[in-house]
Amino acid sequence: MTTYEILLLLDPEQAETRQDGIVARARDLVEKSGGAWHSHDAWGRRRLAYPIAHKEEGVYHLVVFDTEAATLEEISRVLKIDDSVLRHIATRHIEGSRTTAPRDDAAAAVAVPAEAAAPEATRPETTMPETTVSEDGEPEYAGSEEEPQAESGEEEE
Repeated sequence: MTTYEILLLLDPEQAETRQDGIVARARDLVEKSGGAWHSHDAWGRRRLAYPIAHKEEGVYHLVVFDTEAATLEEISRVLKIDDSVLRHIATRHIEGSRTTAPRDDAAAAVAVPAEAAAPEATRPETTMPETTVSEDGEPEYAGSEEEPQAESGEEEE
């Protein structure tokens, strides 16, 4: 048996009992086939990145269970034909992975590099490479080690 997880995106306009019924049906299929149900984590209502079936929000549920591949196919088939399921994805569960809902404020917070958070006095000095300007006002860039070859018929000045 393999450990799988399914992330369900359900229609927010459906009653909570209908949503629980979908999860209960998946659990019944797992247990009838001799599998083991590990967890069900209701992540709640979240705003979608783009509308799905004219819905701006969805209700997320994450379920983790052990079962055979044939049972997983049956669960996916049942979820595909249910109109209350906007999307679902079934994957192998990675041992030790987090199955709790992501926090709302964690998504909004941007990771700040350590040197940006440090006061200016303690920040390491960064030096920008200098660009020299030739007499004719054009910047001189570091080129390759080889000089460019003059095209035939032209001479270098």
